[in-house]
Amino acid sequence: MATKAEILKAREKWKQHCETVQAATAVNINETAEQRLARLRRLLLNYADFVDHYFPHWTENPETGQSTPCAPFHIDAANKIRKNRNLKAGFVWHRGAAKSTNMDVFIPMWLMAWDIVGSEIFGTTQTKGREINVMVLVGKSEDNAKTLLGDIQAELQYNQRYIADFGEQYNAGSWEEGEFVTRSDVAFFARGRGQSPRGLRYRSHRPDYVVIDDLDDDELVESPARVSKLFDWVRSALFGTLDGGRGRFFMVGNLIAKNSVLAKWCEIKTVHVTRVNIYDRNGNISWRAKWTPAEVQALADVAGYRAFQKEYMNNPIIEGAVFRNEWIRWGKRPAWSKFSEFVLYIDPSFKGSTKNDFKAAKLWGKAGTGLWCLRSFVRQCSVAEMVRWCYDLYEWCRAQGIAVRWYMEANFMQDTILDEFRREGELRGYQLPITGDKRKKPDKFQRVEAVSPLWERGFVTYDEAQKDDPDMLTGIDQTLAFEKGMRGHDDGPDADEGAIWILQRDTRQKNIVNNTSIGLRPNAKNVSW
Repeated sequence: MATKAEILKAREKWKQHCETVQAATAVNINETAEQRLARLRRLLLNYADFVDHYFPHWTENPETGQSTPCAPFHIDAANKIRKNRNLKAGFVWHRGAAKSTNMDVFIPMWLMAWDIVGSEIFGTTQTKGREINVMVLVGKSEDNAKTLLGDIQAELQYNQRYIADFGEQYNAGSWEEGEFVTRSDVAFFARGRGQSPRGLRYRSHRPDYVVIDDLDDDELVESPARVSKLFDWVRSALFGTLDGGRGRFFMVGNLIAKNSVLAKWCEIKTVHVTRVNIYDRNGNISWRAKWTPAEVQALADVAGYRAFQKEYMNNPIIEGAVFRNEWIRWGKRPAWSKFSEFVLYIDPSFKGSTKNDFKAAKLWGKAGTGLWCLRSFVRQCSVAEMVRWCYDLYEWCRAQGIAVRWYMEANFMQDTILDEFRREGELRGYQLPITGDKRKKPDKFQRVEAVSPLWERGFVTYDEAQKDDPDMLTGIDQTLAFEKGMRGHDDGPDADEGAIWILQRDTRQKNIVNNTSIGLRPNAKNVSW
């Protein structure tokens, strides 16, 4: 329960929000009755226009003063919800996708608007009974749910445009009490997770719009038992508040763990699931009106690979499934003369034009029995950017007086990729000596897992001079995130395995030439197994 100080702070914050709502929603008093009717017809039929007109205080960018329109996935969700009064759904949207704003405020008020004036404007052609009677908003705690409920009460009580078009709505009750009723006889209730929802009704109506908002958190998902218990509560006690299963019942949030209430809910076959990542399948930003590519990239740079995948790509990663954090060792690089060989392995990926596809190039060296990760390129970029980095690295290596062997998987030695190297080489006056890795590769997971003991046993060291390098850190993040069937990116670990395999192969070949038994210490007795 919130303390008295927290309650007073929440109340003051709500009052300030109400002032903002009232000030931002001035009414056009010069509009004729005919213009008003045409406008209402357009707003009811077009969810994006409805949001833009009634909620400028939510949609306006304070820096530019420009309105940020709804994304296509907002419009699709709203239309899906209105068309199906018995929809059971999971909206798995990335962080910052305006999940709560749309599901908790905009869509319920859109449905209420249909109830109030739909029949008047359209007759019975598009209206078939009331859209919403009882809404239940469920949060991770009762206080959290009440705060969310406060947002919609503020709109119904102080939004001048909504009041002008649909009449005074606030009637009785308060978000602070966890329930209130409108003059059009719509009841709103707030409940926290696990709190008894039994007996929820208003007059003869049981809940018909239940939205479960961000139920999971990092602490909860660490306990499979708690997740299972809460999921049972959702599908029994909470779902049971509907009238025999009739009504809209949604869960919204981003997928922060594979074992979560949201994940379990979305596994139900009859549940409609919409997954929205900050990048779509083509590498474009899902809500382009809100973010620029540079802003999303900056966000990814600060969050780091694993956090970005979890919060913005709905791809929770289990750290340590193959590699563990304690296996990552940093050290002062030996003198260049101490290294017996250097290998640069390139993994450019097939989809050279995909904006959110990673390209990887890793420089590895062998000093004695130790393997050193010396330089790293792991970025979401074009092939051209990676090629320029490779040429810069080649020139840097020459300046250090070290000779590097350059490799790329033979499957990637295609015209489209080699053309980029050729063009850059023509500009610089030379071509990189890249050799194709023609080995018949086993399954990627098997290959990368097979070299993981080298990290565990301390044979792999990262150059501590690169400890703050973003590419090196992204590569390490991908390494720690590596697991079987992963949906994230594994270009960094794949390039590591390629370089290590070549370094180890060359050592094996030298041992054969020197008549040294592979895998045995010199002078060791040959043991027959």
